[in-house]
Amino acid sequence: MKHLKYLNKFLWKYKTTLILGLVFVFITNIFAIYPAEFVRNALDGLLDKLNDKDTKDISLLLIKYGCLIVLFAILKGVFLYLTRQTIIVMSRKIEYDLKNEVYEKYQKLSIEFYKKNRTGDLMNRITEDITKVRMYLGPAIMYAINLSFLFSLIIYKMLLVSTVLTTYVLFPLPILALSVYFVSNRINKKSEKVQAQLSTITAISQESFSGIRIIKSFTNEENSLYVFYQSCKEYTQRQIELIKIEAMFIPLIITLIGISTVLTIYIGGLEVFKGNITTGNIAEFIIYVNMLAWPVASVGWVTSLVQRAAASQERINEFLQKKENIYNTNNTDTSIIGKIEFNDVSLIYSDTNIEALTKINLTINTGKQIGIFGKTGSGKTSIVNLICRLYDANDGEIKIDNKNIRSHNLNILRSSIGYVPQDGYLFSGTIKDNIGFAKDDINEAEIENAARKAEMLDEINSFPNKFNTIIGERGIQLSGGQRQRLAIARVFYKDPQLYIFDDCLSAVDANKEQKILNNLKQETKNKTTIIISHRISTIEESDNIIVLDKGKIIEEGSHKQLLKNQSFYSQIHVNQIHNQ
Repeated sequence: MKHLKYLNKFLWKYKTTLILGLVFVFITNIFAIYPAEFVRNALDGLLDKLNDKDTKDISLLLIKYGCLIVLFAILKGVFLYLTRQTIIVMSRKIEYDLKNEVYEKYQKLSIEFYKKNRTGDLMNRITEDITKVRMYLGPAIMYAINLSFLFSLIIYKMLLVSTVLTTYVLFPLPILALSVYFVSNRINKKSEKVQAQLSTITAISQESFSGIRIIKSFTNEENSLYVFYQSCKEYTQRQIELIKIEAMFIPLIITLIGISTVLTIYIGGLEVFKGNITTGNIAEFIIYVNMLAWPVASVGWVTSLVQRAAASQERINEFLQKKENIYNTNNTDTSIIGKIEFNDVSLIYSDTNIEALTKINLTINTGKQIGIFGKTGSGKTSIVNLICRLYDANDGEIKIDNKNIRSHNLNILRSSIGYVPQDGYLFSGTIKDNIGFAKDDINEAEIENAARKAEMLDEINSFPNKFNTIIGERGIQLSGGQRQRLAIARVFYKDPQLYIFDDCLSAVDANKEQKILNNLKQETKNKTTIIISHRISTIEESDNIIVLDKGKIIEEGSHKQLLKNQSFYSQIHVNQIHNQ
């Protein structure tokens, strides 16, 4: 239960609802146990009148107790409804709060965290794991409280009637609870295997649908179907194993309750013969036994819910209690102008221990455009990761506007940067939603203007639904160049103080590329711009160009200066011109 202690703050938050739920559970059980007494009184009264051969008031007697039983059943139903409206609703509210808390934590955790954890696992913790926790907060708590109240009240009533009969009647119930516990454990283990296989099927389906173009182009449909078929076959086998165990559940309960009922009739008959109890008490005890059947059987089920919730909460706590590597140290409102300085900056990625940058010294003045050039893996993206403070440098100091980057308000820093990454990630909504992603309010005129600057407006207007066109998951409906230009339009719409283009023009044709760069030049006359590219034509108009190799700056200067050096940059330039 130690992992579930984290949830106590939520139970305290909704303590009024929980206390009301406890009161309603108690009242529900009061109305639940009295009908057994009414049956006893009715049966004893009926036998007395039959023995006295007085049949006058038999109808009135039966009507009286029949109406009381119906009335108490209705009242029990009303308070059972109120019980669920308090405890179960409370669990749903806590589920809502917990999901928001986990999601908010996900937003705060660093990029490094996401490299170390699979997306599917993150999804499971905010969906499946929280659902299991909710089952503890709702049904498990409700049934545990209900069992405690009901068991106490019934045992008290039974002991008042006969200690001997109570002992015999209750004898099979602990066996029932233990049996159900062991059966439930096996069911849980099998259920987990079923869920794991279901996750595998989901993963196969997702990959197949996402990569349908590759599957078709390689005519690999038959092989994909075979893999899916085998996975479904394994899922079916696991389901059958689970059903076989579940099939034992109800017969086990019925058998042991049947034994208690037989003992009630046999021992009760002997006690009636001795004059210790009445015939009506036997009927009363049979009702009590059947009332205890599900609560006692639920002990194993509730225990199982608690175990599964504890395991899930442990997984959730791993994330919730994880400290953020990148966090805000300044909540004051500060503006970003755009001067950037790197002083002996080094970066080592902790997940791979690769030294991405070594002793980088660099100054980018406000309003200037800098180009970053280098081979794959040379450290180009690592520099912008540090500027966006997606990572913190291991050594050295980064200054923005003559102030340590860690001293800036993190939210203002990032909101001042317009970053277009290599993949130009798009969401599965409309074109308008994707361009307007950076701002809370969507201004259609500004969105259209941003699309024009990204050389995307004519193509958008050619679509039947124009800006309301659904682009599909990751923008699958668009070509590679269209996706990149849409991502660029998103940054133009944001209108930041600092622009970063990270090799995001690779799929754009040369003509449109030059137009976008000219638009960017006009847009950023007084703003800082960083353009990363493996094509020299993209960065040759930059005020300054740095050339990276293996995390180090090996050349720096304007395009003309670098060509005069007759070194790495000029060699690549010659090769690229020759290959055009």
